[in-house]
Amino acid sequence: MKYILITLLLFLSANAQDNGLAPEVTDLNAADISFVKEKEIPYLKKPYISQSPKDLNDGIPVGSLGKDGGNIEKVLAFVQEIIEKDDNNHKTDSFLINYKGKLIFESYYKRGRINYPHYQMSITKSYTAMALGRAVQLGYLKMEDLHKPVIHFLKGLDKEKLVAGADKITVHQAMQMKSGIRLSKEKVKDLMKSPEKLKGIGQLQAYLSHSETIPEKDVKFKYQAADPCITMQLLEAVVPGSAKDFIKNELLAKMGIKNYGWQEDISGLPKSAAGSSWRSRDMMKMGMLVLNKGKWNGEQLLPEKFVENATSALTTSWGNNSYGYFWWVNNYDINGKTYLCKAGRGAGGQFIFMFPEIELIVVITAHNKGMGTMLKGMPPKIIPAFDGK
Repeated sequence: MKYILITLLLFLSANAQDNGLAPEVTDLNAADISFVKEKEIPYLKKPYISQSPKDLNDGIPVGSLGKDGGNIEKVLAFVQEIIEKDDNNHKTDSFLINYKGKLIFESYYKRGRINYPHYQMSITKSYTAMALGRAVQLGYLKMEDLHKPVIHFLKGLDKEKLVAGADKITVHQAMQMKSGIRLSKEKVKDLMKSPEKLKGIGQLQAYLSHSETIPEKDVKFKYQAADPCITMQLLEAVVPGSAKDFIKNELLAKMGIKNYGWQEDISGLPKSAAGSSWRSRDMMKMGMLVLNKGKWNGEQLLPEKFVENATSALTTSWGNNSYGYFWWVNNYDINGKTYLCKAGRGAGGQFIFMFPEIELIVVITAHNKGMGTMLKGMPPKIIPAFDGK
């Protein structure tokens, strides 16, 4: 029976490919990248599954599942689950595996295409943190500046209108979702009625002027858009030119990331809470950058200490989850062993899972309602394929 299953899975893999080439979008271009346009992409008639991803000379070394690590049977059994499940929580678009620095498995389903950037929700926060890290690496900020009141770096704020405690908020706190800013939904709706007042620094001015009083200590974690807004506003203030151009030229271009989307916030700055669009392979690059401690192709793009802080358990969020600088940290107990996981997460099902101990990175995109089931369901199935007994 086991032999039959393996044979069927291997047959599935061999026959799911489309002429050996990963599926592409041919009728949309970079200018069409958006959450709305993405919905127009028709489902693939059959999944694309490759155990030996093509070398695209994109900076990602490639290898083969099995030959370069991984239990083929276990991985393909999980792929079979992806194919068979199709409901609101199981609409996977891509599933990629990088092991010990090599991309060894690449697959696309439904709306997944190798050349089309997938819309990213809250994982955009993770990218925003790394953009600020790039500014630190280039000397526009120092690591100690992260612990200084952020208003000292911002121009144009009317400090006379700030609520008590707003002048003490640091970006170190903000990137942990611990700025202390609290606005009611009613107040936010009221502020949105005058979008012209939220342009530029006006957006942050509104947060800092209409919040409840900021507590001096014991600030609680709260997942909200205000804190990544602080981070993007700081980036805009300290780098030459604009935050948009800085992200494009000094971070993404350095990793060969050119085909992407990044929506504009009401402020005119790049969105920071959600709103970017990335190809699955480029998401993989971000995971590789993190596991390489901020180094890409021999160049230190981010300070090693910044990456360590960003992906460490600096604060408790909820449940067994911890948080760094807009990156999630938690442990998985599998077969009597504990595995540390560092991850970027986005609603709908965008994930960059990193398991440093076994040098494993898993990238997933989906268009689920909510987070889907990969957060709990993938690690117990895939980790044993790379660290099984």
